[in-house]
Amino acid sequence: MGISVKNLTKIYGAQRAVDNISFEAKEGEILGFLGPNGAGKSTTMKIATCYIPPTSGTVEVGGYNVETDPLEVKKIVGYLPEHNPLYLDMYVHEYLEFIAGMHGLSGKQKQSRVAEMVSLVGLTREQRKKIGTLSKGYRQRIGLAQALIHDPKVLILDEPTTGLDPNQISEIRDVIKGISQQKTVMLSTHIMQEVQALCDRVIIINKGKIVTDDKTANLQQQSDQFSISVEFAGKTDHAFLKQIEGVNSVDEIGTNKYLVFASKDLRAEIFHAAVNANTIIIGLSQESISLESAFQKLTQSK
Repeated sequence: MGISVKNLTKIYGAQRAVDNISFEAKEGEILGFLGPNGAGKSTTMKIATCYIPPTSGTVEVGGYNVETDPLEVKKIVGYLPEHNPLYLDMYVHEYLEFIAGMHGLSGKQKQSRVAEMVSLVGLTREQRKKIGTLSKGYRQRIGLAQALIHDPKVLILDEPTTGLDPNQISEIRDVIKGISQQKTVMLSTHIMQEVQALCDRVIIINKGKIVTDDKTANLQQQSDQFSISVEFAGKTDHAFLKQIEGVNSVDEIGTNKYLVFASKDLRAEIFHAAVNANTIIIGLSQESISLESAFQKLTQSK
C-alpha cells in the first residue's frame, strides 16, 4: 500500500501552502520529505492523514481517497505529528492500551501489542510512569509507539527524532528501518544525517512546490561545487587559497585545516600555490558535497 498525491493544492486565505504538487510513495520505501520551515511539508502530511482537507487535487493512501474514505485511510495509517499530542496525566502503559482500544484491539491481542510496542521503542522502564514526568525524548518514543500500535501499512512521521539524544536517535532509526520492509514510510526531518541514514528517496519542497524528487545518493550530486579539504603542517596565512582562480570560498574547519569550495577540482592548483607560498601541505582530498549543500542550493531564494 502506498501514497499517491496528484495536483494537490492547499490555500489558506491568500497563501498557497501547497501549490499543485504530485508524487508517489511505494511500499517498502522510506521517502524523505524535506523543505525549509513553511514549505508545505506538515500541511501535505496533515492532508494525507485526513486532519485537514485539500483545496484541490487528490490524495490516496492504500487506494483510499482521503476525502471520500477517511475512516479507511485512518485504519491503515500510523501518524506521528510534528507537535506530538499526549495525555500527560495518563501512565505510559495506560495510554498505549487506550490507543490500542481505539483501534479495535482488545483482550490478549491488545495486551500483547502494547507489550511489543513498549519493548520496540525502548519504554520498558518508563511504562508505569506518568507521561507528564518524562522527557521530550521519551514522549517522542510514546508518539512513535502509538503510531505503530495498530500495525499500519503506511507510516507518516513528522520530525520523528525531535528531542532524542544520539543514542536514542540511532535506536529509533533502527526501528524505522526494520519496519520499513513491509510498510510505506514517509518522514520529514531537518537532520540531513538522518536522511542519508534512512531514506531511499528524497522529495524537497520549497514555497509549496516540489523542487526535486530523486534518490538520496543522486541528490548529493546536484551541487555545482567541488569541496576540497586542505590541511597544513603548521600555522599558515591561507589567504593565497582565495587567490586561486575558480575558488568560490574558503572555510576554516579545524586547526590549520580548511575547506575550499570551487567550481572544479583544484587540488593540483592548490598544491602548486602552496609550494609557491613555501607552505607544507599534509592533507589534500576532495570531499563529497554534503546533502546540506544540495538542500541549500535547491531551496535558497532567488
